Amino acid sequence: FKSSVESEKQQYIIHGGKTPNNELSDKIYVMSVVCKNNKKVTFCCTEKDLVGDIPEARYGHTIDVVHSRGKSMGVVFGGRSYIPSAQRTTEKWNSVADCLPHVFLVDFEFGCSTSYILPELQDGLSFHVSIARNDTIYILGGHSLANNIRPANLYRIKVDLPLGSPAVNCTVLPGGISVSSAILTQTNSDEFVIVGGYQLENQKRMVCNVISLENNKIEIREMETPDWTPDIKHSKIWFGSSMGNGAVFLGIPGDNKQAASETFYFYMLKCAEDEVNEEQKT
Repeated sequence: FKSSVESEKQQYIIHGGKTPNNELSDKIYVMSVVCKNNKKVTFCCTEKDLVGDIPEARYGHTIDVVHSRGKSMGVVFGGRSYIPSAQRTTEKWNSVADCLPHVFLVDFEFGCSTSYILPELQDGLSFHVSIARNDTIYILGGHSLANNIRPANLYRIKVDLPLGSPAVNCTVLPGGISVSSAILTQTNSDEFVIVGGYQLENQKRMVCNVISLENNKIEIREMETPDWTPDIKHSKIWFGSSMGNGAVFLGIPGDNKQAASETFYFYMLKCAEDEVNEEQKT
């Protein structure tokens, strides 16, 4: 998100995840990217200390930034964490569970965090998709570890930031999709594309969806399926991320017969408004 102090300063929020020692982190960092007049780019990463209701260490969650009444706050939702230490045994030491479905508002300016319990959010969720637009966040898809399902839920979380206490409301919307670990890329100011992910534990989701946000409404529609290569079609797993400007970076193991492949193939998927074109392997 853009800093209110400098129009040419952008900040990125990093929270949670796994460390190389397979530990979960509850750290939160703000990475600033400053572009000077001479086109020199400076990176600065700062750890933020929080007080209040601090989100527990987790992974598979989302963190977004909402803007309301001239103020900005971070919103943390979902994810998985290790089971409580009192329940951990040698056999279950690395067992994970869904985090409670609380919504955390994080004030980066004052370093405080507050959790909200919303009646519409009953079950924990992870590896979902989130889209932030002004004071609203849309949550769709995801996986419930407790129930082992990928519910086709679609939530709208609206955050109001008046001078007093913030107000957080959730609405359940129709028209969601069942997917986990999908990649979201933005194609224009009002349009996004969902690529990849899984519809079952061992079944990739090969279709793509266009998400349109206009007039405070969300519309999800299926788009023409990309002409996936045979390697992508037959691969059991895939991963990737958005490269910005409607481009998606995809990777698959080089040898699908091996549990742990040392070689990977990478692809770039270009998502246009009316078509999806796939470039050659790199």
